[in-house]
Amino acid sequence: MTATGPLAGRTIVVTRPQAQAAPLAEAIAAAGGKPLIFPLLEISPATDPQPLIEAVARLESYSLAVFISPNAVDHALPAILAHGGWPVSLKPAAVGQGTARELAAKGIFGCVVPSERFDSEALLELPEMAAESVNGRRIAIFRGDGGRELLADTLRERGASVDCITCYCRSGPSAGVQPLLAAWRSGQLDALTVSSSEGLRYLVDRLDAEGRAFLQKTPLFVPHARIAENARALGLSNIILTAAADAGILAGLGAYNWPA
Repeated sequence: MTATGPLAGRTIVVTRPQAQAAPLAEAIAAAGGKPLIFPLLEISPATDPQPLIEAVARLESYSLAVFISPNAVDHALPAILAHGGWPVSLKPAAVGQGTARELAAKGIFGCVVPSERFDSEALLELPEMAAESVNGRRIAIFRGDGGRELLADTLRERGASVDCITCYCRSGPSAGVQPLLAAWRSGQLDALTVSSSEGLRYLVDRLDAEGRAFLQKTPLFVPHARIAENARALGLSNIILTAAADAGILAGLGAYNWPA
């Protein structure tokens, strides 16, 4: 049966980590496209589990627990729940809606989360993060290794005591880029979706001159202006900035003027 829909006949690369790739891939398939899952980041538990263990042990001393990503939920929440459950007095917060949904799926509701842009800047604009709300409070930030310091630094400037807990590590893909090169060479790769500047850097570093030439010509759909800026800094120019999250990426794919 011939696929129908706005993405019919298009092969779209989904570069989210393996655990988060399925929803976007399924949406692409439902729109008639062929998703090619190729994670640009591999996620693993933190090399040193002690900071997470210690944070969980003193969790009741925090007023707010911020989860930077769904990966932070996946790697921190099991330890929290195993230790005795979520403290009643602890308010959850998330940078994005996907992270908030991951918390809700595990029974943690009432999350402080931005409703439009999904980044540290948007979270900091919420009244729950204002100086009068966080001054004198203890805040835990669950994140991956090498995370941005903007959120923690700003909350400290506003009078909060902030602990950053690394609960997972990110690394480049262990698999080679041959699947992408093969798809490009056969004319069966129409676009990439990229939701991580770090992942995009890994890809560019691993491509040879032929691969970079392919990448330069391929539409790159990104859901955040910062990723678009980093893509341009890497020398890429065929960049389509979409609305946030999977829904925004899918809308951008559907609205794109694909060549005949």
